[in-house]
Amino acid sequence: MSSTSIAGPIVIGDLQGCLDCLERLLDRIGGDADGAPLWFTGDLVNRGPQSLGALRWAHRHRDRIVTVLGNHDLHLLAVACGIRRPSPGDTIDEILCAPDRDELLDWLRRQPLAWYQHGWLLVHAGVLPAWTAEQAVALSGEVSRVLASDGWQDFLRHMYGNQPAAWRDELTGYDRLRVIVNAMTRLRFCDASGAMEFKAKGGRDSATGGWMPWFDVPGRASAGTPIVFGHWSTLGLIDRDDLLAIDTGCVWGGSLTAVRLADRARYQWDCPQAAAPGAE
Repeated sequence: MSSTSIAGPIVIGDLQGCLDCLERLLDRIGGDADGAPLWFTGDLVNRGPQSLGALRWAHRHRDRIVTVLGNHDLHLLAVACGIRRPSPGDTIDEILCAPDRDELLDWLRRQPLAWYQHGWLLVHAGVLPAWTAEQAVALSGEVSRVLASDGWQDFLRHMYGNQPAAWRDELTGYDRLRVIVNAMTRLRFCDASGAMEFKAKGGRDSATGGWMPWFDVPGRASAGTPIVFGHWSTLGLIDRDDLLAIDTGCVWGGSLTAVRLADRARYQWDCPQAAAPGAE
């Protein structure tokens, strides 16, 4: 069935600089992608071989795509500002040296952490159990306003750290913003109270002692709102009524996955390994 009869976006998993894989995937989708909005789960850059090309592609198609910010996208911004040092395995030097870097980075920092449209919530990593989808979008807006302001670099200086580990409505300032960023760009596991755990990076059973995947917390306020996310390549593809996990490890030698949200039609492209598994 073609996109002329089924409207709505096609969502694509973590790209991480694998531009060739994206172009081949779009060729495979063919006519079904013509005119369809393309949503990305974040991490447009880093670890893969064509981070500059991927970012330029996204910027060039900015009127057609939606992308949320991932942890690698924020890392690029922090390195570009001299706030963080490059990590082993980074593939962002070409961006940092590009003549159009300022234009690209200015566009990137203005992308949201969460996006809601067509009945779906798009986020890079996760949503804390206490948050409804509407609250997640509102909290994303708080971070977006800071990233779009003149004080965005100062925010990046205070963004890193694991504390506070849990959300409280009364949080203010950088503590509040840090929890929002950590949840939406780094979250995998939390406990029933919503306290986040960042050490375990394996599959859904790799954390013990009361930790569970964020989407399995009983009574999660966002349950019932379909959520699509990436970030967790060791989780693998999950496709259930209210949840779609589509980081299938493109950069690690897995595949790049696209899903048409209207009917869950799935498209994949097997990718050569571009980085050694193990890093976020």
